[in-house]
Amino acid sequence: MAALTPLQAGRTGYRFCRAALIDLASLNPMIRYPFKRFTHGLWLAVMLALLDGCASQPKPPPRPAARSSINLAVVRDALSMKGIPYRWGEETPERGFDCSGLVQYVYGKHGVMLPRTAYDMAMALPSLNKSFRQPGDLVFFNTTGKPFSHVGIYIGNNHFVHASSAKGMVTVSPLDTPYWTGHFLGMRRPLHMAEHAETLKIGRWIP
Repeated sequence: MAALTPLQAGRTGYRFCRAALIDLASLNPMIRYPFKRFTHGLWLAVMLALLDGCASQPKPPPRPAARSSINLAVVRDALSMKGIPYRWGEETPERGFDCSGLVQYVYGKHGVMLPRTAYDMAMALPSLNKSFRQPGDLVFFNTTGKPFSHVGIYIGNNHFVHASSAKGMVTVSPLDTPYWTGHFLGMRRPLHMAEHAETLKIGRWIP
């Protein structure tokens, strides 16, 4: 049997109470007139109780935000390293960064442990179609004649942040220049980001 709606349940209860009172009134003529007024009041009381019950139903919990807070924090932290000197083999803001040192440091702050070299990162992480890139993904290049010799962090709007040996510091570069397009090898997504598919719009951060 299908469950009754609150309104149907109220009507059923009202009819039951009214039938019982009619039987009582039929036994004593002295209560027939007060009975009419009472049943009218009973109907109003039942309906008000139902409306109050409907209004007090708990609200469903809010849906969790689709945006990945880790993605947002990774990009912010990477951009905060702009201007720190490039130092081969280093991986701290105090001593400087090489390309993979920067990526490992930023992700390590958020509990994501990545391999130390760009090549090892590319080998360890799942490949990603460039069409589905989102901020926080890793971009890889061949800059030394060897595959996956350079890595940066995609920040949106076709830009990425990386520790550049040519510029001597952590900087932001566009992906669509002839140099980076010609040396681009692919993208990877750290495993913690696999469940978050919403692209973040952060172009306002790009100088």
